[in-house]
Amino acid sequence: MTDDRILVLGIGNILWADEGFGVRVVEALDRAYLMPDHVTLRDGGTQGLYLLPLLEDADVVVLLDAVDYGLPPGTLHLVNDADVPAILATRKLSLHQTGFQEVLGLMQLRGYMPRALRLVGVQPHTLDDYGGGLTPLVAAQVEPAVAHVVRLLREEFATTLAPRTGSEPQALAPAVTRAAYEAGRPSAAEACRIGDARVLARGTEGI
Repeated sequence: MTDDRILVLGIGNILWADEGFGVRVVEALDRAYLMPDHVTLRDGGTQGLYLLPLLEDADVVVLLDAVDYGLPPGTLHLVNDADVPAILATRKLSLHQTGFQEVLGLMQLRGYMPRALRLVGVQPHTLDDYGGGLTPLVAAQVEPAVAHVVRLLREEFATTLAPRTGSEPQALAPAVTRAAYEAGRPSAAEACRIGDARVLARGTEGI
């Protein structure tokens, strides 16, 4: 058993289709496994600099995200250590990645980089579907990504994982789990192609 403090962090925005990949992998991991005390499993969303204390407290960080690798959509790809900030700097596909690159840069400046940094990323297919869920190509890589993370934790970082039985997952609020979120999406006709009422302000009071 390792003494390393390990952070498994999914980043991305579930409101923009395949950008939610990292969050959905965290959800799947939380549903399948109980993490030991030294492993923190976290939905980092698009919090950017607010994640800095969490990251600086970790010896090992495993990032989960949708990344523009320049590969065919749906391709799962792993990147290690110094290559992680390099690829996020050159292959940004959204504002959240710009923010996270700044976080990694600040960590380097402050001397708080983890001893091991791993990125499990997928090449997205669609990002401009506001209120949409994962596309089939990317959704098919959620379970393989889970398997990659489990292998990293067990084989590379000597961590014991137990299957979850009985207790409820806690990484995501029930309303934003994949099943609830995608089931609540209105049809294109109902949304009039202008968006999803769940993520738009209602009413015109005060205008």
